[in-house]
Amino acid sequence: MTPASTTALASRSRAASRDELQSIPWLDRLDAAERERVIADMRVVNVKPGELVCRVGRPVTYWFGLIDGLLKMSNDTALGMPITFTGMPPGGWFGEGTVLKRESYRYNIQALRKSVVAGITVDTFHWLLDRSIPFNRYITMQLNERLGQFIAAREIDRMTSPDDRVARSLASLFHPVLYPGVGELLRITQQELGYLVGLSRQRVNEALAALQAAGAIRVEYGGVRVLDLERLRGWRSGT
Repeated sequence: MTPASTTALASRSRAASRDELQSIPWLDRLDAAERERVIADMRVVNVKPGELVCRVGRPVTYWFGLIDGLLKMSNDTALGMPITFTGMPPGGWFGEGTVLKRESYRYNIQALRKSVVAGITVDTFHWLLDRSIPFNRYITMQLNERLGQFIAAREIDRMTSPDDRVARSLASLFHPVLYPGVGELLRITQQELGYLVGLSRQRVNEALAALQAAGAIRVEYGGVRVLDLERLRGWRSGT
């Protein structure tokens, strides 16, 4: 599928519904005037599997968040091989570093399944920064947690055990600050998890079975329920 450009997505966008607005974790931190501007500015779009929300080299225009679905952040290595940085489940808002610097994207954000993405313009994002202390605190917390996430991602990349990679990658998707919309149950297929971890569906299935046998997760219809998040975060095979 040919990736959709930001312009094409914008042409399909619409205003956010009441339920969609209620799912945005930072909106209730704003005062009445700030909420009014955000609601008037916000656009929501249904994204098809394979479409790009952000693309390497494109100038930033919006700060985005995921209402429903599943996205992945990736790029290509110098040898042209794809590398996945992280997955993004519902409730996550992303790209604030790029928006802060008003620079072009250095990564791709792609939908792994049908997804609903919201966004506010760069100008509204900076307007909020200039006047809202609670919004600034939220962004600071996001940046701090994101840094920790990417440090953990580097560690995952160096792991040779597939079980360890799956456990740690799952733990990152259950991050209560970055992805408050997930809760205890993540809607994800074994194929989608394989895309994020870089393993086959069959090997992911084996890893999930091992994690379930150890009591760390429970595989349910259409998703994975975490039973022991701290154990997932520190998982190492054979310990």
